[in-house]
Amino acid sequence: MIRIIKASEEHIALIVPLFDDYRIFYDQDSDKERASLFLEKRLKSDESIIFLVLDDDVPIGFTQLYTTFSSVSMESFYILNDLYVLSKFRGKGVGESLLERAKEQCKLMNYKGLALETSVNNPAQHLYERLDWKKDIEHFRYFWSSPKN
Repeated sequence: MIRIIKASEEHIALIVPLFDDYRIFYDQDSDKERASLFLEKRLKSDESIIFLVLDDDVPIGFTQLYTTFSSVSMESFYILNDLYVLSKFRGKGVGESLLERAKEQCKLMNYKGLALETSVNNPAQHLYERLDWKKDIEHFRYFWSSPKN
């Protein structure tokens, strides 16, 4: 039976393999130890919300939300920073369920909405658009990278 839970620190060991696979999908090196520390810090500090999908207690997907703010609208919103589903479960509604759960959380908190960004070749774009996410074609995204010491 598939169910979605709001993860806590006790679920970190279940999330780490998925999180590591997610990072590998985005061309990062595997680093489960660092992933575990990163997730632990986010959850302990209440810096993110992670929804975990379990299929008979086996982790098969997750999404991670971060709160941020809009000065223009003076409202809070979530950045849906991570969404990952194991490949053998893709196309079965798991990703859609995670997106809908994120929308529910947003409504629960009375937040303005959800924002996400993805690579231009990510096939999940079709899912986002089908679920009424709007592609921003009016703004550019800029990022400054701090030099590593």
